[in-house]
Amino acid sequence: MIANRLPVLRAERRWSQAELADRINVSRQTVGSLESGRYEPTLRVAMRLSAVFDVPLEDIFTPDPEDIALIRIE
Repeated sequence: MIANRLPVLRAERRWSQAELADRINVSRQTVGSLESGRYEPTLRVAMRLSAVFDVPLEDIFTPDPEDIALIRIE
C-alpha cells in the first residue's frame, strides 16, 4: 500500500473531500478511498493531485518499503 499525505494537504488548504474531488475531477468517494488507502491512484489522478497541491508526487505519496525492496538495480 502506498501511504499518502492527502488528508494533511487537504486540511492545510481547508478543502473538503468534495472540494478536492471537484478540483481533480473525481468523486468524493474516490478522495475518501485515496485518503484511507483503500484505493491507489492512477498515474493520471496522482499527477492531478501533484498539480492541485503544487508539490512533487514524492511529497504526497510514500511507497511501501516492501515494494521498493523488489527493485533490481543490476
